[in-house]
Amino acid sequence: MPTTPDFERMLRGASLRVTRPRVAVLTAVRDHPHADTDSIIGAVRTELGEVSHQAIYDVLRALTAAGLVRRIQPSGSVARYESRVGDNHHHVVCRSCGAIADVDCAVGPAPCLSASDDHGFVIEEAEVIYWGLCPDCAIEPRSSSPAKL
Repeated sequence: MPTTPDFERMLRGASLRVTRPRVAVLTAVRDHPHADTDSIIGAVRTELGEVSHQAIYDVLRALTAAGLVRRIQPSGSVARYESRVGDNHHHVVCRSCGAIADVDCAVGPAPCLSASDDHGFVIEEAEVIYWGLCPDCAIEPRSSSPAKL
């Protein structure tokens, strides 16, 4: 599990300045996989005190662009962030409570799937989302409408 010195090295390696908000966001994303922006803001404010929403959005944008965090957005959900980068893993999402878990690549090296027609694109990644009910929701009576993600 990466530590603060590891995060500092990662930031420098991505040619980003090491700042307390960047390290705090990396820590929050590591500690709260698939967290939404509001959850990340709460975790960062717990650690640093008052930090603006815009500062956190800017840090998330910079970290995503640098490849240090991954942004996912399952259909019907707000953007979520994770620290598992550099592989082509997928996700399983609960239709009832919105829980998200990682699923390793379906078969073979990235992009894990071969398109029937690539239309001339150089395909680098395949995104697969498995939908269903998590173990907790599968044993409870299902409501008539899924929870908002």
